[in-house]
Amino acid sequence: MTDQKLASYPSLANRTVLVTGGGSGIGAAIVEAFARQGSKVAFLDFDQAASTALAQAVEAKTGHTPLFLPCDLRDIAALRVSIAETAATLGPISVLVNNAASDTRHAWDTVTPDYWDERIASNLKHVFFAAQAVQPMMARLGGGSIINLGSTSWRIGQGGMPAYTTSKSAILGLTRSLARDFGPANIRVNSISPGWVMTERQKTLWLTEEGEKLIDRSQCLKRRLQPEDIANVVLFFASDDSGVCTSQDYIADGGWV
Repeated sequence: MTDQKLASYPSLANRTVLVTGGGSGIGAAIVEAFARQGSKVAFLDFDQAASTALAQAVEAKTGHTPLFLPCDLRDIAALRVSIAETAATLGPISVLVNNAASDTRHAWDTVTPDYWDERIASNLKHVFFAAQAVQPMMARLGGGSIINLGSTSWRIGQGGMPAYTTSKSAILGLTRSLARDFGPANIRVNSISPGWVMTERQKTLWLTEEGEKLIDRSQCLKRRLQPEDIANVVLFFASDDSGVCTSQDYIADGGWV
């Protein structure tokens, strides 16, 4: 789609935003989108080379330099340190985007207890503990927005990665539970469930001719979803424009589900 005229959100200017898994894919698009809004953006990722390159590219494009903090999100102690460092450097976090996840395929009959636990740690556990860590500072600010990235994979009954689809279905329950608990502090908690987004990872590892045909059959919109499409939705739920929206799951999949 060309010649898009996209929204600008004054409420996001100078707000401290933390994005997990921001080094590539959808996360990288989210980091750049907030930088374009004038937000003070930090992002966490384990891939230092890709993340450093992203920070430099975003600065060149937007004039704003995101703060990159290397972090293995499976290490909750390290996650808490990174969140505290973000707040100390940029100011209290008012927007948290829990984006990080790994959709590595795995057959159900090969899953061991250790592999299951590692997948849950990669895709779900850090989402709760990041929200837990930012809640007090958001409450002191008088409110905030937490956006959890889900997936439509479990809704369409996709197989071949049961630990991932289990984790992503749990995002919806966690979102609704935290929205209830955090609401009295004026902290909104929503989730966004993307469809099949054409990140470099998807195109390299899993997009086939049959996959292309499946997209054309399944989506109402006959175009390919891009990381920027999801980032645009994230901006809305982070901004004051969505001030009465909480405990919601927004499906951004081109009309597949």
